[in-house]
Amino acid sequence: MSNRRRGLLFIVSAPSGAGKTTLVEHLVQILPNLRMSRSYTSRPARPGERDGVDYHFIARQQFEEMITAGAFLEWADVFGNLYGTAAADTAALMATGQDVVMVIDVQGARQVKAHGIDHTSIFVLPPSFPVLERRLRGRSKDTEEQMQRRLSTARAEVPSYVEYDYVAVNDQLEPTVVRLQEIIAAERSRTHRMRVTAEEILASFQR
Repeated sequence: MSNRRRGLLFIVSAPSGAGKTTLVEHLVQILPNLRMSRSYTSRPARPGERDGVDYHFIARQQFEEMITAGAFLEWADVFGNLYGTAAADTAALMATGQDVVMVIDVQGARQVKAHGIDHTSIFVLPPSFPVLERRLRGRSKDTEEQMQRRLSTARAEVPSYVEYDYVAVNDQLEPTVVRLQEIIAAERSRTHRMRVTAEEILASFQR
């Protein structure tokens, strides 16, 4: 009997500036058998970004054609740029037994849920609005108008935490990474997900 199981799907959402991408980048370096999904985007690559590593950078027309073809598991227009996760890419990873974590916004998470795909969702909250604003201003080159738009979006997104399975407050990076590890470990250990392994062990008692 093969002990290969289908990979699990994890979703991590948070308002811009809450640190979701940094958290997941640390997480996939620590946890075995966990891959971060690579999104497609219509925006140009920023300095230091590499196609196929940070994102799949494609023309807006190509992105729109993929939307029409139903190629995306989820997609969103984020401040004028399109971002999306290809359904085929995600399915291929999970078919090999890899667990996949998607870093997506609230809108994208709702689309995945609407597909009826089994997943575990985690919402990352900042410790407070002032902390979020300070983090955004410290890292961003946005105009004040763009900054206010991000802050307004954050205010609208934060109440959506109630739609998620778990909530983690990103007060400090390392303790928050540990909390995410614990969530993933718990989900991997659920009885129905451990059934193949457990049945193989059970069979050894009957030989």
